[in-house]
Amino acid sequence: MMKIYPFKALRPVNPAEAGAISALPYDVMNRAEAKEMAKGLPHSYLRVTRSELEMPDSVDAYDPSVYAHARENLDKMIADGVIAYEKKDCFYVYRQTMEGREQYGLVACVRAEDYFNGTIKKHELTRADKEEDRLRHVLTTNANTGPVFLTYRDQGQFDLFGKVRERKPLYDFVSEGDGFGHTVWLIDDDAEIEAIRASFETVPVTYIADGHHRSAAGARAAKAREEADKNFKGEEEYTRYLAILFPSTQLKILDYNRVLKNLNGRTPAELMAELEKVFTIEKLDSMQRPAKQNQVNLYIEKTWYACTFRPELLKDLGPVDSLDVALLQKNVLGPLFNVDDPRTSKQIDFVGGIRGLGELVKRVDSGECACAFAMYPTTLDQLMAIADAGEIMPPKSTWFEPKLRDGLLVHTLDKV
Repeated sequence: MMKIYPFKALRPVNPAEAGAISALPYDVMNRAEAKEMAKGLPHSYLRVTRSELEMPDSVDAYDPSVYAHARENLDKMIADGVIAYEKKDCFYVYRQTMEGREQYGLVACVRAEDYFNGTIKKHELTRADKEEDRLRHVLTTNANTGPVFLTYRDQGQFDLFGKVRERKPLYDFVSEGDGFGHTVWLIDDDAEIEAIRASFETVPVTYIADGHHRSAAGARAAKAREEADKNFKGEEEYTRYLAILFPSTQLKILDYNRVLKNLNGRTPAELMAELEKVFTIEKLDSMQRPAKQNQVNLYIEKTWYACTFRPELLKDLGPVDSLDVALLQKNVLGPLFNVDDPRTSKQIDFVGGIRGLGELVKRVDSGECACAFAMYPTTLDQLMAIADAGEIMPPKSTWFEPKLRDGLLVHTLDKV
């Protein structure tokens, strides 16, 4: 049984400043990019999630002083009246708009217990260093400064919270740079809150779409606080962490493409001869995305090719092995490019679909990379089937867009 909780969000006081205060997630940019994004924005939430941008480059991003500085910046934003707590526990609805497509999520807190017992299902492995980083950030700031992106199979829950669209929103802005729309509504009526809460108790499981490190850190922070609390009763605020729950029918996974730094000692002609053993290959007249599952499009020497996996490679496959990213890894990246572990190999890089196929062409034509593989997107049904089977996806299998903004709604670990 899924349990969700309303909470007193820590959020921007002035709606006109919500766009400038909120920020992209901490892990979609490097330190230099974070510094550039926060330039001229004294209240950018990056000063909390990436507080090292205000410190000398010689200071390691994982240094204890970085987490302490994040807490200082958060406390200062509260003291200066830039952000403030809601007066009562509430739910919120968060709409994202991208290229005419809308998706609506319910902002709530979820139980750390549900992460540990599998009610919140995962499909990716986490990296210990990144998980530890977010854990230290949560415990030092005493807050979930960014939400976990969850999805679920809708059984009428959207009908309950979707009607909030008829009301005046708290925030409504378009983020600079990407042009995506962000709208937030408040649900503060006790009867509505109870109806929504009860409705989600019929949802058997939810799935982490994006934010595996945040989810692990949020759950571990709750466990750490519980172990340190001699008077633990089980319903403390710190036993929960921040999430946004989107119906799976509204979400779209983008492609997550691969670029290879070199051809591993082969000439282009030799590589193509090897690939003929794996694919049926057809030369394309122009830049195109793969038209279907089990097809990847190759770009090499200023030419695009449609590469369809040979039928004999597709027999008797489980939910993970049938993914195009897994097929490419097993039959091409491993044996032909010596990419044994995509997470650590220096031979490969990954390009999110939001950057477009033009980014692949740019990387190859510049000489930075030798070739690129454009992937057909993993589907949500595949993601949920893999999570239901308790299996793990290969690295870089999914790219969700638009990204959730940090700093619009923050959950703190102690009741206020």
